Amino acid sequence: MSPTSAPVRRRRRIVAFSAVGILIVVALALGVYVPAALAAPLPHAQVELTVPTPAPAPPAVLALPGVGAAAVALKGSDELLGESGQAGPVPIASVTKVITALVVLQAHPLVEGDDGPGITMTARDVQILEQTRAVDGSYELVNEGQVLTERQVLEIMLLKSANNYAETVTNWAFGSLAAYLDAARSFTAEHDLADTTIADASGLDPASRSSTTDLMTVASLALADPVLARIVSTALDDIPVIGEIDNSNKLLGIDGIDGIKTGTTDEAGSCLLFSAEFTVGDEVKSVVGVILGAESSQAARDAVQALLASTRAGFTTLPLIREDADVGTYTTAWGETAAIVAAADGEAVVWSNDAVVVDASARDVVIARSGVDVGTIRYTIDDSTEQVALELDGTLEDPGFWWRIGHPELVFG
Repeated sequence: MSPTSAPVRRRRRIVAFSAVGILIVVALALGVYVPAALAAPLPHAQVELTVPTPAPAPPAVLALPGVGAAAVALKGSDELLGESGQAGPVPIASVTKVITALVVLQAHPLVEGDDGPGITMTARDVQILEQTRAVDGSYELVNEGQVLTERQVLEIMLLKSANNYAETVTNWAFGSLAAYLDAARSFTAEHDLADTTIADASGLDPASRSSTTDLMTVASLALADPVLARIVSTALDDIPVIGEIDNSNKLLGIDGIDGIKTGTTDEAGSCLLFSAEFTVGDEVKSVVGVILGAESSQAARDAVQALLASTRAGFTTLPLIREDADVGTYTTAWGETAAIVAAADGEAVVWSNDAVVVDASARDVVIARSGVDVGTIRYTIDDSTEQVALELDGTLEDPGFWWRIGHPELVFG
C-alpha cells in the first residue's frame, strides 16, 4: 500500500458521511414540513358581494278631501302617511268625547270584563239633560235614581254621542267641570298634544279644538285601551232601562273600519275620527285617520272611504330578490370559485315609494359544500327589516397534497 492511500480513503468516508447526513436532514425536514403543510390552516376564500337594490314602488296618491282637514297614519306611528287642509287647531265637535273617555279612564281605569262601579243618576244629571236639550245638543234620557255602570255611561256618551252623559261622567269622575278640565290639561301635556285645548266635556263648545296630527295620537291612545277600543267598535248595544242604542258611526264594519267617533257642530262641520284594518300580502295594517270640517255627515263618510281605499292602495308588496339570484362569489387561493345565491324569495310590504336600504354580509369560508348557509341580506324599509339567507351554489374543495406542500407560506407565514 502506498503512503498516500490512507488520506484518500478518509476523504471518501467523509464525503459518504456528509451525503448520509444531508439525506437524514432532508428526511427529517420532510417528515416535519409535509405533515405541517398538510395540517396548516388554509386561507379564507375571497368574497365579493353585489346585491342589487330593489326599485321603489310607485308613489302613493291619496284621495284627500278638498275641504276641511284630513290626515291618516299607521296606528301608533308619529309619522303621517298623508294630510291636507289646515294643519293647526280647529273645533272638533264630539270627537272631543274620545279625549273625555281617555281622561276618565286614566282616573278610573277599567279592564275587560269589569264594568266598573255603579253611578247613580241624580237631580243634577236630570238638569244637565234639560240644559243639553235646550241648546239642541245630542242627548240620551236619564232618570233620577237610575243606576248605570261606568262602562255603560261611557258607552252612551260615545255610541249615542250624548252630551249630557259626557258631563255626567266627568262630574262623577272629578267632581266638577273645572276639576275635569285640569285633568284634561294634564293629559294633553303628558301626551304632547300641543295643538289640543279642551274647553268642555262634550265638544259642543267650539273652543274644544285639536289638530289632525294630535288626533292621530288620540286615536292610537284610544285603541291602546282594550275597553275603549271595544266600545268604539260596537255598532249596537243594549242598556238597561234605556234599551238599544246605535253607534253614530255608520261606517263600522265597512272596509275594515272598526272605530272611532263622529262629531258635528256648526263651527266644526262634520268630523269623523276613524280606525281600520286591512291585509296587504300576508301583513295586517292598522291605520287611523280623521276628516274634519266636512260639509255633511255623508260627505265625511264618503271622504273617509275614499281616503281609506287610497291608503290601502298605497301599500305595495315589493319583490326584493328571487330565490337562486346570483349576488356574489367566493374565490379560493387555489383557483376554485363558487357562486353566492339567495336561498329564498324575498318581499316586503312598503308604503308608497319608501326607499329600501340593502346591507349584506357573508361569512368566512375555506372549504364548503353546495347549499351551506353563508350569510344574510338585510333589507331595511322605514323602521322594519326583512332578511334573506344566502347560500353557496357550488362546492369549494380542499386543494390537495401537492398544492399544500407547494405553498410553504402555509407553514411559515
